[in-house]
Amino acid sequence: MTNKMILPGKDGNLYVPFEKRTGDTSVVYFTRDLSAEGLKKIYEKVSEGLTGKVAIKLHTGEAEGPNIIPRPWVKELYNEKLPDATIVETNTYYEGSRYTTEDHRKTLEVNGWTFCPVDIMDEDGVTTLPVEGGKWFNEMHVGKNLLNYDSLLALTHFKGHTMGGFGGSNKNLGIGCADGRIGKRDIHTALGVDDAWSAVEEELMEKISESTKATIDYFKDHISYINVMRNISVSCDCEGCEAEPVVTPDIGIVASYDILAADNACIDMIYALPGDGGKAMIERVETRHGLRQLSYMKELGMGNDKYVLVDLDHNEKEITAKEAVKDIAPGWEPDQYNTFPGRNKIR
Repeated sequence: MTNKMILPGKDGNLYVPFEKRTGDTSVVYFTRDLSAEGLKKIYEKVSEGLTGKVAIKLHTGEAEGPNIIPRPWVKELYNEKLPDATIVETNTYYEGSRYTTEDHRKTLEVNGWTFCPVDIMDEDGVTTLPVEGGKWFNEMHVGKNLLNYDSLLALTHFKGHTMGGFGGSNKNLGIGCADGRIGKRDIHTALGVDDAWSAVEEELMEKISESTKATIDYFKDHISYINVMRNISVSCDCEGCEAEPVVTPDIGIVASYDILAADNACIDMIYALPGDGGKAMIERVETRHGLRQLSYMKELGMGNDKYVLVDLDHNEKEITAKEAVKDIAPGWEPDQYNTFPGRNKIR
């Protein structure tokens, strides 16, 4: 971490409408088909470049957490499309059910991630990746085993986050590839402060994004992003059974070769939900200044915030985020996979 005086950016609580954005345009794919079939279908659109030894960066969740991507979907994707891939994770910074490798392995069994190899990347130590163009970091500590892979699929459960506002592909990689003791500490600790959880708002968003940049720069053209917009609690899967009840309606799945475009498309859909469908998530994102994730990724050259949204359910018609969600009614209904004991527990 650098020792120079650094000032975080501003306006992480201000949403920038699509029509006010400038710059180049990327392609984002979208399907409303929240199923194994939908996941496999959209994966095909971003599978080019995923060659050699493939890592799947997945948030496997705290023990019995109710909102993670359904294991049967991931199992089908793995068996049919990625049979030689490995799910990758790192240990946590907080003392939960994934804090040590031993406990993490037990939690993987509890949550059903037993159908393929799972590599806890910092089990055998850490390494560093350079952060090009960063202001907070010159390098980021990541799980040592990350460098054993040729390609990376960021398979992300898009949801809220207590500190980050929202957790998309950026959070999945920025926090999820940083090792549990050094990398995550550096991200979460404010510059010049001893408090382990002192980095908040714009500083935190920028640090997450710089950490992500280290990983995506390493994989270059061999990385793809899928965001599953289902069970969108304002809480992260890090909170497990303590996650806030889901009130935001399920939306669908997006995918892109552009991390910023993928995350921005999800945010745009949240803001475009009819009625008060997006109210809880919008409040969570804005109060945490989470939109700084997007603006800073753009400043770092990590992708484009303008995109063409391709509707896979209607002959690949180009649509807007508003058109994608126009028929979604406010409110959330559980599906057949919402069976964990933590599901919307009474407080």
